Amino acid sequence: MNMTVASEAQVSRRSSVLPMTIIGILFFIFGFVTWLNGSLIPFLKVICELNEFQALFVTFAFYIAYTVMALPMSSILRRTGYRNGMAIGLAIMVVGSLAFIPAAYSANFLLFLGALFILGTGLTILQTASNPYVVHIGPKESAAMRISIMGIINKLAGVVVPLLFTALVLSGLENFDEAHLSALSEAERTVQITELSSRLVMPYIYMAVALLALIALVKFSGLPEIEFEETESAEGEKGSITQFPQVILGAIALFAYVGIEVIAGDTIGLYGQSLGVANFASLTSYTMVFMVIGYAIGVLCIPRFISQEKALLASAIAGGLCVLGAVFGSTESTALASALWGWMGVPLVPNSVVFVAMMGMAHALVWPAVWPLALDGLGKFTAQGSALLIMGISGGAILPLLFGKVAHFSGDTQLGYWVGLPCYLFILFYAVKGHKMRSWN
Repeated sequence: MNMTVASEAQVSRRSSVLPMTIIGILFFIFGFVTWLNGSLIPFLKVICELNEFQALFVTFAFYIAYTVMALPMSSILRRTGYRNGMAIGLAIMVVGSLAFIPAAYSANFLLFLGALFILGTGLTILQTASNPYVVHIGPKESAAMRISIMGIINKLAGVVVPLLFTALVLSGLENFDEAHLSALSEAERTVQITELSSRLVMPYIYMAVALLALIALVKFSGLPEIEFEETESAEGEKGSITQFPQVILGAIALFAYVGIEVIAGDTIGLYGQSLGVANFASLTSYTMVFMVIGYAIGVLCIPRFISQEKALLASAIAGGLCVLGAVFGSTESTALASALWGWMGVPLVPNSVVFVAMMGMAHALVWPAVWPLALDGLGKFTAQGSALLIMGISGGAILPLLFGKVAHFSGDTQLGYWVGLPCYLFILFYAVKGHKMRSWN
């Protein structure tokens, strides 16, 4: 896909307000669909009678689509252009939303995973188109700010969706747990599970309708097509993308980042459920609030007060400290939550859960920092570099499964957060050295 350096002259002739508004709406949809998984995991764990490891196949099915479908979707974009490609991605997501209907009526976990894979496929083409679009729709020097703004929009959706899920799906359920279901007879349990599962039908119908409306918006709004031109690499003697350490290591850094981002956002509900936290289904919104705060810090402070490299370094250190807090923090005391937001009347949670949520703020700036650092100086190899970075999203498929395996075999969900420490250590390495490397020698 020709996602290389944009024609500055062409971009400058167009107003970026309308495109940024439309792309902002799409980023909200990215966040809505993505962070719905955080509420879906503990819900499916109950109705499909899964353990922690099995439940995290929700994230695997969703995020593995980015790896499997990235190259096919980029081929579609190359033939259709960005605007039509975005419409195709939204149409695929409509199919994925409707696939939840038979999955919900049957309470079949494999059908749920299939529907999630289809949703992930649609998001793959949208992400592949929208990220370079945001970079090139305006001046290069303000690209990081635009990415951070999109990140805020994305994570605001993550704040909203757990609350909507709780209101639309879990309202009126006083005994929503495995203990209640296990006490029922086989016939009663089947009836209860069917009733619970069917509650997913209407929310996903609403989602399909909203996505259809967005297709019309993208198709008929006059969203401009950006032309990308091939340029020579600054390193003209290099003949392969593998000869650019900064992008290879950047893809690994994004693999680590997306993995721990998904762990912090999507397992916090499982963790809260294991501790008996009453509002476990809405805990993803806690992580998202902290991520929004982190992105806001980026918009206000980068590059005015701190460079992207220093922000990445700070993110890695803060993330590692949050991992230690999550593993060693109290599972009973709510003193930390009381100090942070007790005055707001927001439900309190144990200290260790707060540290999981705070990972969101710690790593919020990794994505906007890694992209420009990794793509710097690629020239004609920018297209391949962008594809590699997108495929790094597969960390969201693999690392949560590792978390689930550790949690399941140790019998302690809290210990699963050790998985995050090597992730932050690699991001630390990339911040200190990896992004500066221009050869493997």
